[in-house]
Amino acid sequence: MTTTLAPELSRVHSSAPLTAGSEEPVRTSGSLGNPEALRILAAAGDILRQGEALLGVLSAEHYVRRLPAAFHGTIGGHVRHCLDHFTSLLRGLDSDLVDYDHRDRDPRIEGDPEYALGVLRRVRMELEQVDPGVLTTPVSARCEVSYDHGDSPVTRSSLGRELVYAVAHGIHHYAIISVMARLMGAALPPHFGVAPSTVAHRRSLAAAERPHT
Repeated sequence: MTTTLAPELSRVHSSAPLTAGSEEPVRTSGSLGNPEALRILAAAGDILRQGEALLGVLSAEHYVRRLPAAFHGTIGGHVRHCLDHFTSLLRGLDSDLVDYDHRDRDPRIEGDPEYALGVLRRVRMELEQVDPGVLTTPVSARCEVSYDHGDSPVTRSSLGRELVYAVAHGIHHYAIISVMARLMGAALPPHFGVAPSTVAHRRSLAAAERPHT
């Protein structure tokens, strides 16, 4: 299955409420303010740019090499997995459902770093078009979390909350990629795989250690 981004972001360009009888449900304002929405969108752009920077320095051989110490996984597999969550979210812009159970799992992303780089860029460009007000849109999210047989749970959420999840999910996979790259002796972009909260914590520690004058 190929990676298919949201074909038409009909909710992207305006965050105004819709009237009764329209094809889409009326949006609720929620508690997410514009500064917070802008911060979330900026974070999503940053995490995707980090992926682009990674593929700019990582060799194709390192991208597809399987590591026994990492459950025989590949860096390409982790990149594909992260992108699947962002593309699932983009499809949710028009369907009222973010469905993580029906991800693309495109093998080209895992095996071809040039192709993966193109998908990273396209996803980032799609997100750059998203109106911050859209992040308050309520959606349902489907995700299998149990090993038992049965239907996947569907929970109520918002596009903003699911984008926060996609970013946090990507950050943690980047940390795994960082370890895998170091095991292979591969080069990494500066600060790749370090969580923003860790960076902020290190800054606060450094500030606290500075002598007061």
